Amino acid sequence: MVKLTIPTPKAFQPLFEPGLRYLGAHGGRGSGKSHHFAERIVDEMIGDPKIRAVCIREVQKSLKESAYRLILDKIEALGVAGRFRVLHDRIETPEGGVVIFMGMQDHTAESIKSLEGFRIAWVEEAQTLSAKSLELLRPTIRAPGSKMYFSWNPRNRMDPVDGFLRGDDVPENAAVVQVNHDSNPWFPKELEAERALDKRMRPDRYSHIWEGDYEPQAVGAIWTMRDINEGREREIPNDIGRILIAVDPAVSSHERSDSHGIMAVASTESGHGYVLEDGSTRGTPERWARRAIAMHDHYQADGIVIEKNQGGDMCRHVLNSVRPGINIIEVHATRGKHVRAEPISALYALGRIHHVGTFPELESEMCQMTAAGYEGDGSPDRVDAMVWGFTELFPKLVNRSNEVFRQQAMAEMDYDVMQYETSNHRGRQSVAIGE
Repeated sequence: MVKLTIPTPKAFQPLFEPGLRYLGAHGGRGSGKSHHFAERIVDEMIGDPKIRAVCIREVQKSLKESAYRLILDKIEALGVAGRFRVLHDRIETPEGGVVIFMGMQDHTAESIKSLEGFRIAWVEEAQTLSAKSLELLRPTIRAPGSKMYFSWNPRNRMDPVDGFLRGDDVPENAAVVQVNHDSNPWFPKELEAERALDKRMRPDRYSHIWEGDYEPQAVGAIWTMRDINEGREREIPNDIGRILIAVDPAVSSHERSDSHGIMAVASTESGHGYVLEDGSTRGTPERWARRAIAMHDHYQADGIVIEKNQGGDMCRHVLNSVRPGINIIEVHATRGKHVRAEPISALYALGRIHHVGTFPELESEMCQMTAAGYEGDGSPDRVDAMVWGFTELFPKLVNRSNEVFRQQAMAEMDYDVMQYETSNHRGRQSVAIGE
């Protein structure tokens, strides 16, 4: 029996504890996490040549986007090429072992059953793995002694893999390590030069790229954490003029449904907006209606905003069944989510909207809303509710034509929005407003 000797950084030692099923490594670029799991698969297959392993991404359009090349390189570097047979789409052993490569997005609960006999599943770029894919994959990899590897650079705390392996209720048979460039004793000088350059030239993205911190926002996000943080307040101001409870109900009410977005928002006589509370919840229509009405009473709000063309009649009926005659304000969606959101994001960039306190779930959704749409998992119900609320509070501003609004917003900013990504000016908005 061949036994490989593979030098391994100390940071990965917790992943060698006995009895583990879930092994995770998260961190920034150059940490060696992908190299570790590639070597581990080769080592496991040398120890048991009958092992079947699958390397998974959420989306994989070709082998170029997979770990195929990396595993081949490890086979060569470890001097065991004679023990494997390399095919155009897989790697096999003469004893019946195999490594395959696939994208989860292409599979259903039925088709994923083909993996039931596999003993290793390695999820690369696991930050992109959807909640549905994780739900399908975990019970499918169920052979005796099977293991699941996850490697990822976290985007935000709402990523399903982050919640599963770094949340409040992590499985007992899981071990997770954080590894970065300083954990890698073989960190190459070429990457060190790139790291130093990014630290100097891209300080806003450096901690995510190299230190494995949560991403400040999706690339091209119409909101940024800088905008949100700079406008954050501790207390509700004294000159509140109007308060609304905005609701964006989910289309279904089972336990895995999206949340019903329920936000308390306000405007002042000076023309500023405030997010007062995130009351979003899951459950039946009656549950969200009672929550919205309770918030309405607490803040002595002027009304409840609902979207007319998203089950508007049903929403009105549910609210009236709980509180007959409550003031309901109906809004009508004629444009996409991100288009509706852009005028509101510009108010953040101008320092006109403030969060009273911290709202992690809302802010995570905001920072994944881009000019091309929402990049997060599920639906941005909190953002939708907030946008409806502020749209009603600032109707004259957000109902202008896109071009008029765009020119006005850019004129009021202290930098060129279109050049923000490449300029040295300190701005608060990273994308242009309007179309």
